[in-house]
Amino acid sequence: MASAALELMGFFLGLLGLLGTLVATVLPYWRISAHIGPNIVTAVANMKGLWMECVTQSTGAFQCETYNSMLALPSDLQASRALMVVSVVISVAGIAVATLGMQCTVCLEGSSGAKGRVAGAGGGLMVAAGFLALVPVSWTTHEVVQTFYQPGVPSSMKYELGECLYTGLASAMLSMLGGGLLCISCCGEEVGGGRGRRRPGGSGYPYPVPAGGLRASSQTYRNPTLQMGAPAGPARGGTLLRTTSTSSQASQHGGGGDNKKSPRPTPSYDVTGYV
Repeated sequence: MASAALELMGFFLGLLGLLGTLVATVLPYWRISAHIGPNIVTAVANMKGLWMECVTQSTGAFQCETYNSMLALPSDLQASRALMVVSVVISVAGIAVATLGMQCTVCLEGSSGAKGRVAGAGGGLMVAAGFLALVPVSWTTHEVVQTFYQPGVPSSMKYELGECLYTGLASAMLSMLGGGLLCISCCGEEVGGGRGRRRPGGSGYPYPVPAGGLRASSQTYRNPTLQMGAPAGPARGGTLLRTTSTSSQASQHGGGGDNKKSPRPTPSYDVTGYV
C-alpha cells in the first residue's frame, strides 16, 4: 500500500513537471527588459524566449516575432533549445513507461517483478528529464544575472529574470522528485518482496505435501481416555485414523507356519480429522 501511494505521488509530480517544462519551453518569458537608469521608459517592454522575441506596449498591444535564422543564434540559445526539447521528449517517455509499471494499472499483470522494474525505469527517465531541463534554466539565469551587474553594459541591454525561468526551475525539481519517488518505491519492493511475495492458496501452503502422497489405508482408533472408564460414546472431535501398511497385514496372514513372530508394525496417526 505504501509503495502504491509513492508511485501515485511520483507519477503526478512527474506529470506536473512535464507540463511546466512544456510551458517554459514554448513561452517567451525567459528575459524581460529591465527598467533602470535615469530615463525609465515603461511604455514598452521587451521579452525574449527560446523561439521568439515579443514586445508589449502600455496600450495593450502585443507583438511577437520568431527568430529568422537558427544558425545565426548564439550557441547557448541553440543548446538551450535542444536540451529543453529533449527534456520534454524524455519526460513524456518516462510518464508512459511509469504508467505501464504502476500497480494501479493492468499492464504487465502476469509478471510482478518486471512490473516493478518498469516503474523504476520510468522514474529514472523522469530524473534525467528534470536534470536536462535544469541545465539551460540555470545557465540562462547565471548569464542574465552576470550581465545585469556588469557596469559596462548599457541599461537598455540589461534584462531581468523572466517567469519562464522560475517555471522551468520548479518543473525540473518536480520531475526529479517524482522520478525519485518512483525509483524509491521500486527499490523498496525489491528489498521487501512486496510484489513477488507468495500468497496463500498455492501448492503446498503452508505445509508441503509429502513425496509419497496421502496415506490410503486406515483403522479406527479409540480415544484412550474413553477406554479407561469414561462413558462410552462418540468422542467430541470424532475419531483418529491409524494408518498401517498393507504389506505388513499380508505378511501376518500369510506367515502362520513360521514360529518366529513378525515384528509389530509401528503405527502412525493421521490427526487431520481430530479436533
